[in-house]
Amino acid sequence: QVRLVESGGGLVQAGGSLRLSCEASGRTSNNYKVGWFRQPPGKEREFVAAVTWIGGRTNYADSVEDRFTLSRDPVKNVVYLQMNSVNSEDTAVYLCAADYRLGGTRIYPADYDYWGQGTQVTVSS
Repeated sequence: QVRLVESGGGLVQAGGSLRLSCEASGRTSNNYKVGWFRQPPGKEREFVAAVTWIGGRTNYADSVEDRFTLSRDPVKNVVYLQMNSVNSEDTAVYLCAADYRLGGTRIYPADYDYWGQGTQVTVSS
């Protein structure tokens, strides 16, 4: 069992930056991967980025490539999502999730085993 807690959301102006955190407590393994998803108002949940715990290999959605960056702190068991140059389309509830399946990062919500409660990010123009 693993518990995920997101933090760092809030109100940010277009063009600004924000850093989200996903703190995990519980078991990890060599197959452990953390993904970030977001759910804009009235829309389906969509993939943002993911990282493998071992090796730190990352994968980003095209919409955030070159603007968002993942990093992790193995000591604190935290994954960070640095969001730069945000725009109105980035407004959403951001959720982190854990995947223990074999293989690389995945982009579909159904592939993730555990989820946090989410943190709201609102971009103002």
